[in-house]
Amino acid sequence: MTSQPRQLIINADDLGYDPAVSDGILRAMTEGLVTSATLMVNTPYAAEAARRARHLAVGLHLNLARWRPLSTAIPEALLRGGELSETNATRLPAAAVFAEARAQVAEAERLLRRPPTHVDVHKHLHRNANVLEGLAAAARELRLPVRSIDPDMRAALAGAGIRTPRTFLGDAGVEPYWTVERFRAALESLPEGLTELMCHPGYAPSEVRTGYARQREVEMQTFLHPGARAVIERLDIQLVDFRALSS
Repeated sequence: MTSQPRQLIINADDLGYDPAVSDGILRAMTEGLVTSATLMVNTPYAAEAARRARHLAVGLHLNLARWRPLSTAIPEALLRGGELSETNATRLPAAAVFAEARAQVAEAERLLRRPPTHVDVHKHLHRNANVLEGLAAAARELRLPVRSIDPDMRAALAGAGIRTPRTFLGDAGVEPYWTVERFRAALESLPEGLTELMCHPGYAPSEVRTGYARQREVEMQTFLHPGARAVIERLDIQLVDFRALSS
């Protein structure tokens, strides 16, 4: 049996979350190994981030956890002060998720002046069945690939006719996830076919208050590190973006 090439999408989440975060993501894309990013479109900083990223591969980072919704489908009872809530997102009806996903995709297209390359979800809220159902319906209608984070989700999306990478890597927590050492180890065991590696590079946020700051700077330096690029080249791994799912 002929082996498949090892292809890797390195996707930076949270473009548009904060100006300094966007600065770091764009640097990691233009100077480093990051091949793709996902844009949050309902933040105060989305328009400027999108303007600067129009020449790059950018998808939608569907945000159901913070800031104002872009559709009128979200029940008022599930908003807090008119804004989305991470806690209440788990209770959103699938129909509301469908409408909000379509609205955010349309806003991404308006800001980027082209369709987004794919969709993923802030805080992985599509682990919840209602969110996945609504998102899958929108993605199927709009013919957009979707991030899958485990085998069950991958099977559900594939069964609905939605394109998704074969493998997913990445996490976010108290400590930076992608150090150079962990990145090298992941690449050494990278399977054949298409893998998405999620990351969160960036400078420490300048406007948004969050405890997730130093972790971004460590990851940004990983994807700028000459040693990380050398491993990619040594292992003959092809760096691609979500458009590889259409080829």
